[in-house]
Amino acid sequence: MIEIGKKAPDFTLKNQNGEKVSLKQFLGKKVVLYFYPKDMTSGCTVEACDFRDNIAALNNVNAIVLGVSPDSVELHKKFEAKHDLNFQLLSDVEKIVLEKYGVWKEKSMYGKKYMGVERTTVIIDEQGKISHIFAKVKVSGHVEAIKDALKG
Repeated sequence: MIEIGKKAPDFTLKNQNGEKVSLKQFLGKKVVLYFYPKDMTSGCTVEACDFRDNIAALNNVNAIVLGVSPDSVELHKKFEAKHDLNFQLLSDVEKIVLEKYGVWKEKSMYGKKYMGVERTTVIIDEQGKISHIFAKVKVSGHVEAIKDALKG
């Protein structure tokens, strides 16, 4: 399980362009690592567009945004193109990183249980340590909370 103050688990995943991206390549920057359930769904689209619309403010505080979901590289590419996203989406089809970060969980909808991503954002500091964990994220107002955390 991840913990504030501990080193963030490293990983390498492919982005929407099929390029390998490792967490360690961002040492020296703050990383806003947000885990979301599914491309092209309403809540995930609102969240992604909110990050897109606030990317300049995040970049101004030396932060980069990485979105992670179990969707394929191809679906990430379509999602990026459809919504003109300006950050990397990482594909974790095998759910290795989702499990490392403890966000692949049993969920329930209409009484039916299933496994899925619990919407979570982790902020990793310039030294690669976890500084903030936002669990069970509500999309509305979330990016504002991230910006406030990055200022503090």
